[in-house]
Amino acid sequence: MAAGMISRPIRAWGTTDMTTRIAERYTRERFLAVSSRIMEIVRAAGTVEEARHALFTHVSDEHYERFSETTLSFGSRLYIVRDCARAWRAMLTPISDQKAGFSNIQALWDLARGSARPDLGPGFYGEMIHLALGLEGKAVTLHSEEVESPVKLSGREAAMVRSAELDRLWGHVEELMSRYGDGLGKEERRRRAGRRRRILKALGATAAQFADWHWQVKHIARNEEELGRMVNLLPAEREAIRKAAAGRLPFGVTPYYASLLDDDAEAGCDRALRAQVIPPPEYVDRMLEHRGDRECAFDFMLERDTSPVDLVTRRYPAIAILKPYNTCPQICVYCQRNWEIDEAMAPGAMASVAEIDAAIDFIARHPALREILVTGGDPLGMADRPLLGILERLAAIPHIEVIRIGTRTPVTVPMRITPQLASALGRLRDPGRREVCVVTHVEHPYEITPELVAAVDRLKRRGISVFNQQVYTFFVSRRFETAKLRMMLRRSGIDPYYTFMAKGKEETNDYRVPLARLLQEQKEEARLLPGSRRTDEMVYNVPGLGKNYLRAMQHRDLLAILPDGSRVYDFHPWEKGISDRASYVGHDIPLLDYLSRLEEVGENADDYESIWYYY
Repeated sequence: MAAGMISRPIRAWGTTDMTTRIAERYTRERFLAVSSRIMEIVRAAGTVEEARHALFTHVSDEHYERFSETTLSFGSRLYIVRDCARAWRAMLTPISDQKAGFSNIQALWDLARGSARPDLGPGFYGEMIHLALGLEGKAVTLHSEEVESPVKLSGREAAMVRSAELDRLWGHVEELMSRYGDGLGKEERRRRAGRRRRILKALGATAAQFADWHWQVKHIARNEEELGRMVNLLPAEREAIRKAAAGRLPFGVTPYYASLLDDDAEAGCDRALRAQVIPPPEYVDRMLEHRGDRECAFDFMLERDTSPVDLVTRRYPAIAILKPYNTCPQICVYCQRNWEIDEAMAPGAMASVAEIDAAIDFIARHPALREILVTGGDPLGMADRPLLGILERLAAIPHIEVIRIGTRTPVTVPMRITPQLASALGRLRDPGRREVCVVTHVEHPYEITPELVAAVDRLKRRGISVFNQQVYTFFVSRRFETAKLRMMLRRSGIDPYYTFMAKGKEETNDYRVPLARLLQEQKEEARLLPGSRRTDEMVYNVPGLGKNYLRAMQHRDLLAILPDGSRVYDFHPWEKGISDRASYVGHDIPLLDYLSRLEEVGENADDYESIWYYY
């Protein structure tokens, strides 16, 4: 999929009973009532283009009027007016119609003239209702009610009142984070010890063997029968794994990771972990449809267009990716490179000597490259000798200043980080000249275990920094779920680095979260954490171009709201101020669909109400 093309979702808006219940709030009739002023303007215009101009002017006037008031009576809703006005103006331009392939002004024109427009669903009306309310300073959020201003205080008295307020706020944060278990909890450790004993018995192994990473990779569960010997699987999970294995789709779970899964799958405590390794039916079906052309269908990041030589990907001037090993000890369903990997620890996954020589020679011939990310696959799936051979050759290149190792082994098979490996990596460091660091992928607090902490400690004691990249999927997106992860990462010696918006890969649509939820999480939940716990940057990976930084609104534009409630965004290329590059147009997940799924897992959608006003 080339830059500039549109990534379309494959699921229609709500089909569940829960969706139907929430959808009752968002009807054509309510929209017409809430947006009466907007519809009057559109109705009075003689043509669609006149309506476009008139509404654009009205939006700008509303914005100006709200920001001209001196009483500041709108409080924080004043900024929602600003953001809604920006969204309205972006959607009303002709170029937005062209890029999105859908015209919001045409939809409003039709509605103003009595057209039924049966294509417009509750997701669409939900978005438009909140845009109308937000523009007029009537945004409905958790804190919409006006609060009487306290008597003005100053000095120590003011500080003490503020401190008490902050104590109450943090108490609420801790209460919400306490809903999520973690792998360091006493009860979790007790349950997992029991499961480990049962796994050892089922596999006829000893504790010493379990602690050996070579034994772990030799006993990876590759089908539902093998995983079922270690884990209680639901019938639907067994069927999905069986179908995936029959179609030779990438699947594999280490015995160690299997021991982290709960006996009671219905309780949902390990939902995020199961979702990583057990493919949903929609994923399996989609992958099997393209079994013969997975590269063209699923190479979302267009690595085929950014690979100047085999094994190397280069999207930025001073950094490149080296992929010498094309498999992992465990497969993540939503993996960016699921189109490349056939099975866990697949034979023949190691690149040939000639390919590695050519790739390293390319790096050596380009002095602009200062940092190399060695990834794959998981390079720590290799034995020490070939791994260190490659790393030593990179370290010998004069212009390479940083070697980054991308690996999930601290999470999936932490015993791979042996004292010998940690020491060898530490010896590659040359302070002031060359740094070596590890970037891992801890997805959920439930994955942080004593074994992971010990593996990280072995690296840290050799001077190896450890960073985390989280993929923000539906299964880690409840209120303060990721906030708890950040708190635990720093306690474990890992620095939060990136939070990735789940890619718009159609086969992993069930994992996707609206961009608005990630913005909401970073601006409302992460913002409450201590500074060192909220240092990660949220990004969306643009096909063929690289990271789009979501924190700043200057990096994207909202183009349209589609009939199903999907937002269409125009993601700007990172080098837009440097060279002329096409942008990338992508469809998001409808907010109503997302909120409905949250309620299906026990959340109250009202607790997420401000999500509508993040664009």
